Amino acid sequence: MSTADLRLGVSLYSYTSEYGVTMTLDDCVEDIAEMGATGLEILGEAHVEDYPNPSSAWIDAYYARNERLGLTPTCMGSWVDTRRFPGRAMTVEEATSQLETDLRLAKQLGFTYLRPKLGVVTSDLEPDPVWLPSTERVLDLASDLDVIICPEIHWPSTIKSKVVDDYVALIERTGTEHFGLLIDTGVFHAKMHHRTGGTASRLGDGTARPPLTPVVPVSDLEDVMPYVVHVQAKFYEIDDDLVDHYIPWEEFLGVLVRHGWSGWLSSEYEGDYGVGRTSDQLRRQHALIRLTLEKLQEEVTS
Repeated sequence: MSTADLRLGVSLYSYTSEYGVTMTLDDCVEDIAEMGATGLEILGEAHVEDYPNPSSAWIDAYYARNERLGLTPTCMGSWVDTRRFPGRAMTVEEATSQLETDLRLAKQLGFTYLRPKLGVVTSDLEPDPVWLPSTERVLDLASDLDVIICPEIHWPSTIKSKVVDDYVALIERTGTEHFGLLIDTGVFHAKMHHRTGGTASRLGDGTARPPLTPVVPVSDLEDVMPYVVHVQAKFYEIDDDLVDHYIPWEEFLGVLVRHGWSGWLSSEYEGDYGVGRTSDQLRRQHALIRLTLEKLQEEVTS
């Protein structure tokens, strides 16, 4: 069994409630470094000044800050807005152009992964059909730039679903090494966070649909591990005892360790907001993950 190499990063999305209100971009990035994280994930449109054409001065400052703080760019979020044009669908050519723009920007800013978000056509987040031909058209560019495209498997999508089957089929048919899966750990939440009434949760085989909320067994992850390239470590609340009552971290991390998976766990806080709360919760989650990984690694080597 190979040894897992799991590195901790943070998505700037975690600071949504404070970014531009109580914290600047510099404040957020400084906070990420201060907690000991080494990976930085951003949203292109939200966090890049004058997106998609930042100035040379902005880029120079961005690289200087990352170098000073010891941060590695990990994943850049991209938005392919298939509903951009009122009264008509986005064409394959338009979607392709957007992906090309974001791939080049991701490369320019030193990111390894590009996470495209497209409009969806089903309740379990099946992407607009334009995703397939547009993605196929940019695979050569992704290879040339060495940027891996990784759509997000996000609740209420499930691992046993057409969404994931279609992504895996593309990988297997083309043999590409520049397309993979991004797993959002919110898929595995055991119960809803701060939601009451109107929604039910249950464990099952991944076929539940609204009004039932699918709760996916972590064991489903085993089947797709060869295709997983990045993890958004979604969470909602870590209590004072460093316990997460929503995401089964030991079980999830156990799968990664057993498979010897190497990559980034990019924290994405999506719980209650309040001044300073994101920063505190991120530190709690990183402490929980580090302690859990120490325990799992000891079990593997003992």
